[in-house]
Amino acid sequence: PHSRNACVTIPFAFQENEIRLLTAEIERLKNSGCLGVSPSLEGLRDENAKLKYRLNFLRKSLQEERSKPAKSMININSCLQEIFGAAIQAAYPELENPPLVVTPSQQPKFGDYQCNSAMGITQMLLKTKEQKVSPREIAEKITKHIPANECIEKVEIAGPGFINVHLRRDFVSKQLSSLLVNGVQPPAIGKRKKVVVDFSSPNIAKEMHVGHLRSTIIGESMCRLFEFAGYDVLRLNHLGDWGTQFGMLIAHLQDKFPDYLTVSPPIGDLQAFYKESKRRFDTEEEFKKRAYQCVVLLQSKTPDFIKAWELICDVSRKEFQKIYNCLDITLTERGESFYHEMMKDIVKEFEDKGFVQVDDGRKIVFVPGFPVPLTIMKSDGGYTYDTSDLAALKHRLCEEKADIIIYVVDSGQSGHLQTVFAAGQMIGWYDPKVTRVAHAAFGVVLGEDKKKFKTRSGDTVRLIDLLEEGLKRAMDKLKDKERDKVLTAEELKAAQTSVAFGCIKYADLSHNRLNDYVFSFDKMLDDRGNTAAYLLYAFTRIRAIARLANIDEQMLRKAAREEVLILDHEKEWKLGKCILRFPEILQKILEDLLLHTLCDYLYELATTFTEFYDNCYCVEKDRQSGQIVKVNMWRLLLCEATATVMAKGFDILGINPVQRM
Repeated sequence: PHSRNACVTIPFAFQENEIRLLTAEIERLKNSGCLGVSPSLEGLRDENAKLKYRLNFLRKSLQEERSKPAKSMININSCLQEIFGAAIQAAYPELENPPLVVTPSQQPKFGDYQCNSAMGITQMLLKTKEQKVSPREIAEKITKHIPANECIEKVEIAGPGFINVHLRRDFVSKQLSSLLVNGVQPPAIGKRKKVVVDFSSPNIAKEMHVGHLRSTIIGESMCRLFEFAGYDVLRLNHLGDWGTQFGMLIAHLQDKFPDYLTVSPPIGDLQAFYKESKRRFDTEEEFKKRAYQCVVLLQSKTPDFIKAWELICDVSRKEFQKIYNCLDITLTERGESFYHEMMKDIVKEFEDKGFVQVDDGRKIVFVPGFPVPLTIMKSDGGYTYDTSDLAALKHRLCEEKADIIIYVVDSGQSGHLQTVFAAGQMIGWYDPKVTRVAHAAFGVVLGEDKKKFKTRSGDTVRLIDLLEEGLKRAMDKLKDKERDKVLTAEELKAAQTSVAFGCIKYADLSHNRLNDYVFSFDKMLDDRGNTAAYLLYAFTRIRAIARLANIDEQMLRKAAREEVLILDHEKEWKLGKCILRFPEILQKILEDLLLHTLCDYLYELATTFTEFYDNCYCVEKDRQSGQIVKVNMWRLLLCEATATVMAKGFDILGINPVQRM
């Protein structure tokens, strides 16, 4: 990045503390009058020999740093933003927070990137300074102040004031070589932060259904992204494992399996068990009374009732784990029961600070700006979801010391969660300027009739049934393509699992999570278009290119260190730039939590690769004999770089590619 306080080029791999040191030194020089209006390292006066010596020492350190290979992948967009930020600051030092807009160009004739800040600065000058200056004139002034850097070849001003940026080919080639030597490394994020992600969160004694699919898949992928970026991630499963429903479940358990304390009850179908107990609760008055008594005894931690509760929870856990194993999901269980002992203190804290009102025996809290109050204690002295959610929020903020908390919960809970977050701010648990607490909301899964996804009988679709159907359809698809004739039984099984679960995950993640999406096995298993089936197939093809040319991993690694990646052909250049956009994509998702951007990027990368492969021979063969005549190693390295980035993208999405499909 470039210091915005002076036109001094700083290598991109330079560390934050050293940047701060140099910036402070430059500020000191400017304030003492040693640096002119357009400051440079040479702007020192003889009488400031000590300062000059110190700055030259820093410059030498910078040059040494530049000679070291950078391990983190460079975010080219961020680098260009730093460069243009410095140029705008130098051109218009009087403007506070001028607009900074840098985006990839959509067409090659407009260069590789565009800086579109001039139009915004025109409006700003008119509004704040009452100066009327054309965007083109502003663009010209900005370009004159662009500091020396290692990535821009040239800039051009187009139209009313767009600045078209052309990247240096040797810079792009060098970054691709770094990627091949070091692997796909996350962009530097500064201080390592603690992230808590709350996702999946099914209810005990109820089966996971299609409604849990989105939270589970989206939450897992978000965790993988934050982990790759270097954050300390805690994946929490906020199970619905406490509450009045356990009274009727325990009462029914006592009736159906009276020896449950000594003999483990064979509860095979917990869903049916739940429905039976609910029917009795609704129709049998005596059973209902006993169910309420069971709740009281459970909440007072009576050993026999805790044992019954644990048995019911264990049956559910085993069923949930089958699904988590299929989808390769990792979670730390921390259900509502975990926070039960904290709820009394939550109520007291809100009371002590004067936020509690009593309404018909209930203790409620009104949060400014929200019409519906939080009920933190019922009239019978029991706690509510509001209480447990407040307790969970406080624990994550004050005990886990989270810097970022993300709730991956459906859009229907938005009002409730925003009220809980606002209550946390109101009582002083966190400052939103310091700690990020976000609701990553998502829409519902629809059937092909565009209605809520249900079975033919109108029941909610069981998630385990959906996954089994996916496996069956994936195998049918592979057999239609006669893959069973060329793959071993083990390879066919691996391909089936990869396609089935990969397609289900990708179909979800490739849609904007804020929208509802239509679940269709036919569409998700189509090997044309933006689907996992297409991308998985493209990936196996790319991986096979070097293998079929008899180039092994060791040879590729050696070539990555020694070969210069030539990017003379327009399709080589297009592919190289596309590969290097990966850190930009990840940075954007870390900010807006919209994972479909990664899916769109992987599809663009795969189609850009196809254009390259169709136009640029990687391996040249004799037309008659089919013998390999020439291997264009730099192109094989482009294939390898593409596959490496795709593999990391798949990993973040939770998709497991296979070598042969």
